[in-house]
Parts: sequence; structure tokens; C-alpha cells
Amino acid sequence: MCEECYSANNRITPLLNPIVCLENHTQYICGTCGRCICIEFDTNRGLQRWNFPFKSLETAKLYLRTADYTTKKPCGIYEIKNNNGRVSYKIFASDDDFQSYLQKNKNKTCDTMMKLFSTQEYKEYSQTQVRKLKAAEVHDYLCDK
Repeated sequence: MCEECYSANNRITPLLNPIVCLENHTQYICGTCGRCICIEFDTNRGLQRWNFPFKSLETAKLYLRTADYTTKKPCGIYEIKNNNGRVSYKIFASDDDFQSYLQKNKNKTCDTMMKLFSTQEYKEYSQTQVRKLKAAEVHDYLCDK
């Protein structure tokens, strides 16, 4: 597993529409393994990709580093259930943000009320880049899969 971006696969993201994402969105480029992670701000929703709910803990882990980097502190992943039993995984910047979310969303619960995954401390990595990729970089990234 990569110490910086928490993934064992250095080409696993982006997961949805990878070519469109790599060509058009700002990427967090892991300075350790080179994995690209969408860090684009969605102006329609007013959120970054890491703010969205994920279908699995494993998928949420793939975006956790962008949350850590954005907030400059270790964030956490929580399992959230809605009132019809559907489970999702959501990243929060702090326990207070998590508690506030539950208070505002009365139809959501968390059985454990604890993070499922987080790092102990936030760390900067000197080789990290945050930028849009050039066309040749997109091609190379997709060919290395």
C-alpha cells in the first residue's frame, strides 16, 4: 500500500469516466506512486469529489488523500446508513463535521459513530503535484494500467 495515497494500485483512479476526468479535471498526483486522484471542485454541487458519498470503504479510501491534502489534516471515513437501510461511506474533515452532518440529516445514522479509516497525522510529500494533466500524460497514465 502506498504510504501517501493509501492504495495498492497506482492506476486505479479515476473510477468514473477516466478519460474525461484525466483530460479535464485537476488531479492530485501522488508524489510516491504517481496515482492520479480527482481533486476537482464541482461548482454545480459546491463540493470536491471527496465530499461525495461512496459505495464502498475501499472506494472512499481511494479519495481520502485528496481530503487530507485539501484540509491539511487527517480526515476520516465513516459508514452512513439512511432510513431505508442503504449504506454509503463518507469522508469528513473532523468529528465535529461528522456530528454536524448527522444533525442536519436526520434520516442518516452511523452504527459505530467512529471512523472506519484514517491516518494518525497529516504529512506533506515533496514530489506531490496538483494540476491538470497534458494530453501525453493522460495517454501514458492510461497505457500503464
